[in-house]
Amino acid sequence: MLPLARLLDSLEAFYGPQLPDWPTDPYQFLIWWHCGYPASDAACAKGWMSLTSRFEVDTESLLAANAGELAEALKPGGMVPELRAARLKEIAERVQKEFGADLCGSLRRMPIARARTALKKFPGIADPGADRILLFAGIAPLPAVPSNCPHVLLRMQLGYEPEKYAVAYAEAQKMITDGVAEKPDARIRAYLLLKRHGQEVCKRTNPKCAVCPVADSCAFVK
Repeated sequence: MLPLARLLDSLEAFYGPQLPDWPTDPYQFLIWWHCGYPASDAACAKGWMSLTSRFEVDTESLLAANAGELAEALKPGGMVPELRAARLKEIAERVQKEFGADLCGSLRRMPIARARTALKKFPGIADPGADRILLFAGIAPLPAVPSNCPHVLLRMQLGYEPEKYAVAYAEAQKMITDGVAEKPDARIRAYLLLKRHGQEVCKRTNPKCAVCPVADSCAFVK
């Protein structure tokens, strides 16, 4: 079994350096996350592009916006645009009232555990989302794991994945904690490479092991 650092190097050689294609500011990420439904990078990107072409997304602008017009702007992102428009207003109101319209600054001043708890009070945000937000905002170098891809590390390193999601996520986090330097750039790189690999090759069902760049070192393949 190759060390995680070497596996990540192999993934980067295959996919190239990765960059996030979503906003890394915590407040803007929360808005982006509700721009698509079912939530996916592609759906959220479409909704975000449509929304930001018509509205400013600061808290005051969203609170002042007409709900029907917001919903119309969100339609390219998928289903239930009216519900998602209501969620945007809910997020904007909470950030304005509870965080003085400065969510990022407020999170930086909190202990990490409290910051994670604060983020999980927003709609649609659980532990994976909170870890992702704090990591990409540069607030804490947490061992974040892509929420839909915890199986990738477990397959490569262990050859199997636990049935329970919480157990799989915790195991993947431990592997990142042990195998990736506790630095924002290093853990962001790991997150993005594992996410890309899980989406394109190491899929949850029907993984494309025949074209996997780390198949020779993958415990799942062996």
